[in-house]
Amino acid sequence: MPAFVTFGRILFAVLFIYTGATKLFAIQETADFIATKLVVPEVISPYAKQVETATAMTTPQLLAIAVGGIEIVAGLMIALNLGARFFAMLLIIYVGVATVLFYDFWNQTPPDNAKMLVDALKNLSIIGALCMIIGYGRATRPAEAAYGDV
Repeated sequence: MPAFVTFGRILFAVLFIYTGATKLFAIQETADFIATKLVVPEVISPYAKQVETATAMTTPQLLAIAVGGIEIVAGLMIALNLGARFFAMLLIIYVGVATVLFYDFWNQTPPDNAKMLVDALKNLSIIGALCMIIGYGRATRPAEAAYGDV
């Protein structure tokens, strides 16, 4: 059983490692996509301008780099089972926010929203898998101990 769990973690982590790498290899395309969906709030705008000036990059470009880096690091840590619970929690927040911001299927009519709805449901299932990683924890143990008196 522990071998299957390890293999499953590695296969699951490949999703985040791959998508993070594609974001970093295509930073401008990722930044353009982020710019179409995200507006910097007025409260944060002065600080964002300071960071943009200091780095000579736009806020969407910085977010693309940050998101790509988070996905790669979190994917590697889950695959290696180092801090897996923490990184799974981090990815739950990330995937949840990304789902709400980028898959607005509720603003489309039913035949046109099918792809967006399926993508949002896929993200929901990814959140479920991340919850299982949090619940299972670092150490392997028998299924009876993991599930108690269910």
